[in-house]
Amino acid sequence: MPQKYLKKILESRVYDVAIETPLHEAAFLSKRFDNKILLKREDLQPVFSFKLRGAYNKISRLTKQQREVGVITASAGNHAQGVAFTGKRLGISTIIVMPKTTPEIKVASVKGYGAKVVLHGDTYDDAALHSKKLAKENGYQYIHPFDDPDVIAGQGTIGMEILRQHSGHIDAVFIPIGGGGLAAGVSAYIKNVRPGIKVIGVEAEDSACMKAAMEKGRRVVLKEVGIFADGVAVAQAGKETFRIVRTCVDEIVTSTTDEICAAIKDIFDDTRSIAEPAGALAVAGLKKYIEQKGVRGQTLIAIDSGSNVNFDRLRHISERSEMGEKREAIFAVTIPERPGSFKTFCKAIGRRSITEFNYRFADKDEANIFVGVQLKDGDAERLAIVEMLKKLDYPIVDMTDNEMAKVHVRHMVGGFAPGVKNEVIYCFVFPERPGALLQFLQKLGQRWNISLFHYRNHGAAYGRAMVGLQVPPKERKQADEFLNDLGYTFTKGDDNSAYQIFLN
Repeated sequence: MPQKYLKKILESRVYDVAIETPLHEAAFLSKRFDNKILLKREDLQPVFSFKLRGAYNKISRLTKQQREVGVITASAGNHAQGVAFTGKRLGISTIIVMPKTTPEIKVASVKGYGAKVVLHGDTYDDAALHSKKLAKENGYQYIHPFDDPDVIAGQGTIGMEILRQHSGHIDAVFIPIGGGGLAAGVSAYIKNVRPGIKVIGVEAEDSACMKAAMEKGRRVVLKEVGIFADGVAVAQAGKETFRIVRTCVDEIVTSTTDEICAAIKDIFDDTRSIAEPAGALAVAGLKKYIEQKGVRGQTLIAIDSGSNVNFDRLRHISERSEMGEKREAIFAVTIPERPGSFKTFCKAIGRRSITEFNYRFADKDEANIFVGVQLKDGDAERLAIVEMLKKLDYPIVDMTDNEMAKVHVRHMVGGFAPGVKNEVIYCFVFPERPGALLQFLQKLGQRWNISLFHYRNHGAAYGRAMVGLQVPPKERKQADEFLNDLGYTFTKGDDNSAYQIFLN
């Protein structure tokens, strides 16, 4: 067990700038899940994130010579603000390299602390490489966002506060994981002081680099990283953080986008504050742990790690939270194309609220409808509805877990194009910045006709588009090779049931 961190955490100098955040009892969550659930409110720090602790602890320990040349880091958000805030407080020149995709609100916040911002590349990895190049060329001190002992120790002060604030029995502490700095610091302290407490890491399902490393017994690089919980969107765990986490973290659970959105709503209900996706990740994992283990009467603590969320993302979060909470199901149902069939269908649904109904005439005999239904009893009720409609001879496909249906098709229902031939569907992810859509289309070129296109801004750093191209069968392999060379992440969607039912 890394005992050296106990001393480093106790000697951390975070309280020059950070506050001891409260341990807030989540009354609604506690009652709902029959456990005592507490939230460690790191969203209340001066930069609205725990990242200030590690950044300040590292920078405050630099020598006079290191301070004089200045510091540099790469970040698209919370770490950038922590470094910039520290630089202003200590009178140290700071340079923050941020991806060009960084929302303006975060760029403005960093500049507001007096830091120089350099926009470079489309991803964090691009920015990190450039920042290290500048550090080498100019002698700047590089401040790593997570894989540094002083940064880890700064974050570990959260564990120290938790044990001091709640001296009674604690069953488990849930910690969000990106690169692992927070999890390493907090778990090292807890396991040294009260080893009987379970420490559970929580990762976004589509960026679970630490879980993959734990399973392999070595660090791995994820081929793709999910973009929704951008605060934990890391392709590879840190070397030092992995060394600590594999020893001090008992297990890792993962959460989906919908589950994270539901957790954001849960935190709002209990605190009237809005967590960012990464900030709500620990609560999402806590809820999943309770459901999987069936625990009752326990004391569980989740770290609410930050609230730096763009306002325009709230629409997307709100849409997805009901599904994450299993309060809404979406179905594709085929009904007869005749007067009164919608009324008959509604009678079959009963006194449940219909949250969405999309339809367009396409065939004289049958109609495919996209319908959302409000649930009171989660998955059990959803499955019961499916079985009930099947017994009434309604052809039905459950779309509740269909990502293409939720992101694209629900906004496009009724888009049949009988004259379109050789259509192939691709779902793209591309960096979101002014002119990005035009640049994407220009790269796509005019070789194959675009027969379908859907894009919707969710306020994230990356845009998502569904594109239909008319590609003759003999050119399919050539088309895939061409699209691979464009450099955008994409998947094929021809076989997706949502496309097949509503658009093909």
